[in-house]
Amino acid sequence: MSGSTILPKIEPMNEPFLPPIEKPKALIMNLVYAMSRRQFGKVLTPVKVYAARMPSAFGTFFGKVSTLDKKLQLPRETVFLIREQVARINVCLFCTDIGRAFAIKESMNEAKFDALEEYKTSPLFSDAERAALDYAAELTRDKQVSHGTFNRLASYYSEREICEIVWLVASEHLYNVTNIGLNIHSDLLCDITKRSRSAASGQAVHDR
Repeated sequence: MSGSTILPKIEPMNEPFLPPIEKPKALIMNLVYAMSRRQFGKVLTPVKVYAARMPSAFGTFFGKVSTLDKKLQLPRETVFLIREQVARINVCLFCTDIGRAFAIKESMNEAKFDALEEYKTSPLFSDAERAALDYAAELTRDKQVSHGTFNRLASYYSEREICEIVWLVASEHLYNVTNIGLNIHSDLLCDITKRSRSAASGQAVHDR
């Protein structure tokens, strides 16, 4: 049509900046894809977008983070609350989704994760949890922590546990920035996990 204006193509905002690699060539990556499908019911988008383009040692490094988390002395729920707090502030949709999926899978208090935005006033949280979440929020948001915030944290946690909280905030940024930098959003893992749990519960009832 004469005189018409051709508008530039607008890419959907929820698409990664790099296209996912659906069929990797390397054998090791095919094994990683299979493991992801087995664990999560799908190949995670960060695996297809980021890990598939990098030497395998980088993917191994990311995997070591979750392995090291199992060595922490902090309660498992506290670990996930802190990670969720950091991811929420950084607006990493993939990270908040996968964190909630793990919380559901491990039968944590979902109401507490739902109320995370109101942790300062919600009766679901202990004073110790509030101190940890205040510390994580301030460090994430301001990249520094006041003496008052640190002293409140130190009144509830040991020196080892304080260092563990620092580890959680720092390592969560690795996940968050990787996904944000490549425009990777939620994989809807919460929905997959809930469906999987419902199916497992239904099967258990049927087998009785």
